[in-house]
Amino acid sequence: MYKHLLITTDGSDVAQKGVDQGMALAKGLGAEATILTVTESFPIYAAASGYIPPELADYDNIQKEFAAKVLGAAKAAAEAAGVKATVLHVPNGQPAETIIETAQSRGCDIIVMASHGRRGLGRLVLGSQTSEVLAHTKLPVLVVR
Repeated sequence: MYKHLLITTDGSDVAQKGVDQGMALAKGLGAEATILTVTESFPIYAAASGYIPPELADYDNIQKEFAAKVLGAAKAAAEAAGVKATVLHVPNGQPAETIIETAQSRGCDIIVMASHGRRGLGRLVLGSQTSEVLAHTKLPVLVVR
């Protein structure tokens, strides 16, 4: 059925549910997985204001460290489950677009991702990467809630 899963995570508790389900599916199918996290570029509106809070002055390195932590935990979970997995961090990317491009370029059969389930104003303000992926990919998507 599926031989190569793209499992996405942003490091949140909700995304961890997607990672867990993706690992279980990969293990059950004897499939390999690519585990992806995407970090967005520094918010332009913050830079345009002329004031960058000290905790964000080293934004790129903070993002790299966070991604390494998230992907390290996911890689350990894959190893514990006996799933062959590759981890990938794409910095300065648009999450939905990067997820779709990565799935295509790596020959993935399915995308596994979690949804925060936001509705109304929260969805409008924060957007929905899951909705974007669903709207623009031709691959099957397993959405975990």
